[in-house]
Amino acid sequence: MKYVALLSGGKDSCYNLSHCARNGHELLAAASLGPEQGKEELDSYLYQTVGQDAIEFVARALDVPLYRRVIAGAAVEQGGEYGGRDPSTSGGIQGDETEDLYELLLTVKTHHPEVLGVSVGAILSNYQRVRVEHVYVLSLR
Repeated sequence: MKYVALLSGGKDSCYNLSHCARNGHELLAAASLGPEQGKEELDSYLYQTVGQDAIEFVARALDVPLYRRVIAGAAVEQGGEYGGRDPSTSGGIQGDETEDLYELLLTVKTHHPEVLGVSVGAILSNYQRVRVEHVYVLSLR
């Protein structure tokens, strides 16, 4: 499967890359969300922002384009579920940081329409998994 890798600069997103490669998936691009320039870290429920300075080097080493976006939203919806799952509407929550991921993946999909999947290092977090799945359903399918 052709996919985009969400990179945080942490070990889990890198581990996930190696797992995808081992299973024969084809990496087309890397994507990352982070704080505005001049800030090193954000207090985010969804994103790890420490280690952002390493992401460019990882993407270069992987020889794939890197798409970046500044996190503009906040953790508006903090429950176990997120938005609707209807692909005909965004189903998102205005001002929520999850919507930044949606916009980032739409940009990736515009440049790489053949992308069918997304890898993420959020291995054991249901909070993160639910939001990535929500965005995947809307932006990549």
